[in-house]
Amino acid sequence: MNKLLVITVLVALLALSAESFRVTRQAEEEQGTLTKITDTVRSYYDSALTSASEYLENIKGLKLEEKAKNLYTETATVVSTYAGIMQDQIYHLIYSQ
Repeated sequence: MNKLLVITVLVALLALSAESFRVTRQAEEEQGTLTKITDTVRSYYDSALTSASEYLENIKGLKLEEKAKNLYTETATVVSTYAGIMQDQIYHLIYSQ
């Protein structure tokens, strides 16, 4: 949704900066205010996308899913062991001879 909104704004800004189509090659060095704003917004958007992509790659590099699965498996093993010990203690407490 956010990408669609940003793209819509960029397209609107590009449509409004139609003077760039009528400018000769010599005048290309001078940019209009709207063109500068459009270029700035585009550069911020591109840098935000690259930063987000880098963060996602770093998170995938940490292998958090595998670590979470291992933690769950180890915790379940320990809890089941202690639950079995408690069950034996309660059984021998109730049915002691």
